[in-house]
Amino acid sequence: MSVSFLRPWRPEGALREIRVNLLECKVCFEEFDARREERRPQNLSCGHVLCAECIGALSRPLPGKLECPFCRRLCPVDATSHCRALCDLQELLLLEPASPHLDKEEVEENASGASGKALRLTLTFGGWGTLINPTGLAATPSSGSVFVVHDGEKRVAVFTPQGKKRHAFGERGKAGGELCHPADVAATPCGHLVVTDPGDQAVKVFTSRGTHVVTVRGGFSLPWGVDTDGGGNILVSDLRAGTLSRVRVDYKHGVVLEEGAVVASHLERPKAVACCRVNGCTAVVEHASGARRQSYARLTVLGPDFRVLFQTDALSLSLKASVKMGLSAVTFDANGHLLVVDSLQGTIWTFGHVQSVPVLAPLVAERLIRPVGLVSLNDALVVVDGGDHTVKIYS
Repeated sequence: MSVSFLRPWRPEGALREIRVNLLECKVCFEEFDARREERRPQNLSCGHVLCAECIGALSRPLPGKLECPFCRRLCPVDATSHCRALCDLQELLLLEPASPHLDKEEVEENASGASGKALRLTLTFGGWGTLINPTGLAATPSSGSVFVVHDGEKRVAVFTPQGKKRHAFGERGKAGGELCHPADVAATPCGHLVVTDPGDQAVKVFTSRGTHVVTVRGGFSLPWGVDTDGGGNILVSDLRAGTLSRVRVDYKHGVVLEEGAVVASHLERPKAVACCRVNGCTAVVEHASGARRQSYARLTVLGPDFRVLFQTDALSLSLKASVKMGLSAVTFDANGHLLVVDSLQGTIWTFGHVQSVPVLAPLVAERLIRPVGLVSLNDALVVVDGGDHTVKIYS
């Protein structure tokens, strides 16, 4: 069994990845348990490991055989064997804390302080095959629908609030309703979807059902992150041009009213963007170059007039948090708290209100591997996790 995906982090980072990547079934997302027959890890002849219950469920269409959900190889059911190595590993880690630097009680206390109650993982859906290397997500508060851009045949996957895949749209291509290489997606207050397509150097607007409304070129070089404010204005980061631009669209008639007006320049490789509908602020995650051209992440928060309120980089945050951090996404919750995604530690951090003195505190760290996107949905947080190709809802 290969564990080459483990990155050279501190031991607690490796332990967390082992727990989530190796010690749970990637079909039902339940933890393996040698004491329960249906949860025992079983080796398939192709080398992948599933729980006994999922093997039974997947073998029903073809008696005596099942198609591996990961490599699509047909495997004889009677050739499966008990994966003793994973059971032994689980026993060894049973008493080990998942992350000694991020105390569980501290995370729960901060979650309670930010939202009024502690946030718990309540739903996981997607998985490899349903989602392929997801990079961004959006959600509509009115319906609770979740939209994920990924590398599948149809580039936008639409899920119900219960995690059931409703439909998908955006076939690969550069035509009006097609998507070449989408990077991010945002939902407007009226329920439309805005997708950045750096592969086509465009921003594309769709209805929630996938009907193409309009394509905005706007002189974009490499449009990447996107979000919308309370008035439906679109804010787009351009990774190559180093700008933040505003686009105005008449969604009803599919007409571009303002095409790519630059509201902030001199940014360094800006990616993730988030608009606060409470105070009008905008947050941007930049990937700047330091000494010897080494890249580092930087968080920039702009006021309603797009003047810089404050900036901080991953190094400064790491000194405050005593962990090495990697910023990958950002959002605001319904109360105006600024939340950032730490892809290295698998943690969501809160800054509190940006118009006061920002205070960094861990908010969610439960069973996240490599989170790459985050949105606030009513009283919940929705996270897209590139580590196991899933969407996770904390509420």
